[in-house]
Amino acid sequence: MMVRLIVWILLSIFCFQKINAQNSIPLDTLHWEINAQSYKLENYKGKDAIYIKQGLAFLKDTKFLNGTIEFDVYLTEQQGFPGIRFRATDRNNMESFYIRSHLSGKPDGNQVAPVINGSTPWQLYFGPKYSFIYNYNYDRWTHIKIVVNGQRAQVYLDNARTAHLSWKLIHEPKEGEIAIGGGGSAMYYANFKINKNEDQIIDFKPTERTAIEGLISEWEISDKFEEKRLEDLSIVNALIQSRKWGEKKIEVEEGTAANIARQVILRDVTPGNTVFAKITVDSDKDQIKLFEFGYSDRVVVILNNEAIYRGTNKWRSRDYRYLGTIGLFDAVYLNFKKGKNTLLLAVSEDFGGWLVTGRFPDLKEIKVE
Repeated sequence: MMVRLIVWILLSIFCFQKINAQNSIPLDTLHWEINAQSYKLENYKGKDAIYIKQGLAFLKDTKFLNGTIEFDVYLTEQQGFPGIRFRATDRNNMESFYIRSHLSGKPDGNQVAPVINGSTPWQLYFGPKYSFIYNYNYDRWTHIKIVVNGQRAQVYLDNARTAHLSWKLIHEPKEGEIAIGGGGSAMYYANFKINKNEDQIIDFKPTERTAIEGLISEWEISDKFEEKRLEDLSIVNALIQSRKWGEKKIEVEEGTAANIARQVILRDVTPGNTVFAKITVDSDKDQIKLFEFGYSDRVVVILNNEAIYRGTNKWRSRDYRYLGTIGLFDAVYLNFKKGKNTLLLAVSEDFGGWLVTGRFPDLKEIKVE
């Protein structure tokens, strides 16, 4: 009996160690595909770690749908964006959580956001629904835990018992790759673990967001072209006529704006960072109407082939902390003729969200088609 007991104990210990080994994944080139400006593997602050500068390390031969992801990151006060990408169905579409390490204690000190066709539109997914205030430590490791189940997710920092943020994932639930890393200053990562059996979401209470009333619900989007072609306004009509238009219109999301990246890929083999977003307005008579609108990052407003407004709303365009988030921050008076009027917004993008939105406060005697 004693021998059997000893054998059972040894087998239990072996199985327990094996399970732990399966959950804990070494940070090395055998297990990770590293796409970064530079990296190094070393023991840092008592942990076997990987140092990643400007890039991502993708976990090899592992797909993730539901479960728990945990790892440690050693933050610095320098501007950096260390974090996790998961459910990457390809390298351009995934979910993400990252820390803005230089913004400790600030409302935008971190971010959850989808990556859509290579663009991370944090200028659309902003506010307490997608970030939380947290005071970071710069003299010890920070523990990050992400729990995912279906279209629900939660993040816990530093072994907290309750989630710091609960949010609804944007992409449909599909298994995909996992990656760690980020832009900005380099950071150390350690103790990476996955447990696909731990997917329990506890006390899921995502923050709701108030939709902007009266928005134009959808926009027709052209193919992209280079922004510099807007410099010569004498050829605007020819530029408009040469465009191709998407088969589907893009719709407003988050009750705030339409995401151009849903239809047009910003960075691919085709040059250009600008599209036309179009609506047609049928006016009962010649009249002037106020149009409130928002965009990211830059815009030229064109009514019936005539350019009437130019603006900039990009990150840091108005002061050093200006985020460039989308909203109805601009307005213009439109001189409609009786009948159909074509309104175009030439929207140019750098990063942070390729977005367009707008509304007419007074719809009397006009119809948006």
